[in-house]
Formats: sequence, structure tokens, C-alpha cells
Amino acid sequence: MQYTMAMDNEIDSQNPTHTAPDTSRRFLFDEADIRGETAYLDAALRGILDNHQYAPGVARLIGEFVAAAVLISSTLKFDGRLTLQARSRGQIPLLMAECTSALEVRAIARGAEEATASAFHELVGEGQLAITIEPSEGQRYQGIVPLSGASLAECLDAYFEQSEQLHTRLWLSCDGSRAAGLLLQQLPSKVAPDPVIREQQWQHACALAATITAEELLSLSSADLLYRLYHQDQVRLFDPRSLQFHCSCSRDRSRRALESLGEAEITSILEEQGSVTMDCEFCNQRYVFAPDELLPDGGKTLH
Repeated sequence: MQYTMAMDNEIDSQNPTHTAPDTSRRFLFDEADIRGETAYLDAALRGILDNHQYAPGVARLIGEFVAAAVLISSTLKFDGRLTLQARSRGQIPLLMAECTSALEVRAIARGAEEATASAFHELVGEGQLAITIEPSEGQRYQGIVPLSGASLAECLDAYFEQSEQLHTRLWLSCDGSRAAGLLLQQLPSKVAPDPVIREQQWQHACALAATITAEELLSLSSADLLYRLYHQDQVRLFDPRSLQFHCSCSRDRSRRALESLGEAEITSILEEQGSVTMDCEFCNQRYVFAPDELLPDGGKTLH
């Protein structure tokens, strides 16, 4: 294997190193038009899950969603936010995960208080999965695919297969406290222009990736994972990028959201309660607003 960073010693496959927590790492095949990405979430995932009391199956699925959001966002050259959102008739009516271009993540499962299942189709069956890209500047894009696969990875594979994008495959794993993912994506023809060879190389990379177990995906570092899969190929592994749990809520954004209710509705709430409280469902941050913060006359007309 080849590396962009200095590594004089060959990877020791008998003594694998630990995963680097909360990182995303890109790799590239030198002799094929294929790139990839690994993602590991530890403290970032705990920051998401500690704000709620999710059942084990829900926590594992949230971890997979966040890992997938990180991996997919890594394929984009943009400044903004990517959101994965599942709406279903299953035990989780709504599940969403976000990843910004700065690798800041957050996630929420709404209406999951009674969810006890572990199977994907029971948790989010009979619904749709939406992938939304919101650049800081430019047009918003959204793609939708049915939640008809046996796993999130299968649904995402189907999404990329039916779209006009390049071949893309994902492998995801979460044990409820850690999450990890692997992504492969075919690049435009450059190294191997022959379409037959391109397809053979793609099938070769995917077949080897499919041999990885969920535990190996969670426990092996990026370097050891790539050695385990592609030690006979020329692969360059790039420096890791850090990711973290971060909620984009703020007092100002909450106030603007309240103002959208209209002055009459806000006045009614203030007359009844004396103040207006907003809780962020992602991080549980509470914002309390007094009348003089919400009404144009500073609340002087309140009785």
C-alpha cells in the first residue's frame, strides 16, 4: 500500500491498530478509477445519543445514518449541509442525520419512544429515504428512494444505482456506541478507459469489500481495513479529517422561528405563560424568550 504520509514500516496485519475515533479518511486506487472513504464515530455518536433515551435498535440505526451522511458528504465538493431523512410507517416515523462540509454531525429520531425492534424494515419500513444537499450558495437538491431494502446500505445502494451518478456502494455498522462505514465510488474514466476493465475493477473492489464483517468494520483502523481488503492493490490513504457532534441551533435562529408564528399567536402564548420556551430536539438546549424579545412594542400591550 502507498500513503501520502510518511510510513516506513509495512502494516502489521497480525497486530492491528485501533480505529481513530471521530475521523473520516479518503483513499484512492492508483491503478483503477475508484476512490473510497472510511468514517468512524465514537464521541460524536455519544454526543447525539446521550441527549435521548433510545432503544438499542434505534441507537444502532441512528449510528448507521450518521456514518452514511459523513461518507456521502465526503463525495461532494460543496460548502453546506447534507441531510439523510427517512419517513416511514414503521416504529420510527422520522429519522434524520445531518453532516456539514466541516464534518459537524447531528441526528434525531422522532416518535421513537415506543420503538423496540431491531430489524430495519420494522423500524423504518414502508416509507421513503430522502437525500438533501443544501449548499451555502446555490440551488438545493433532493433525491428520494423507497425504503425497500433490508438495510440502510441497501437503500442507499439502490439510490445511487437508479441515479445518473457514478457507481457507489456503502457498508455500515453500529453497535450502539460506535459507528463506522466504508464507501467505494467509481471515478470518471482516466486511469482505465476500457469499459470492460473498468467494470472488472469495480466488481473486484466491491467483492473484496463485501467480505468485511461488521465487527471488523468497527474495530479495524483505516490502514488495517484497507490492508485486510486490498493488500494486493496499490492504494493511497490520505490524512484523516476530524468530525464532531455539533448542533446548529442558536438563540437567534429560535427567535426567528417563533416570529414565523405571527404576532397574534405569540401574544396569546405570552398572555398565558408569560414567556415562550423553545427546546432544541437535537441537543435539548432550552431557549426562553421574554415579551420584549418577541413583540414589536416590547410587550407593553400585554395585560
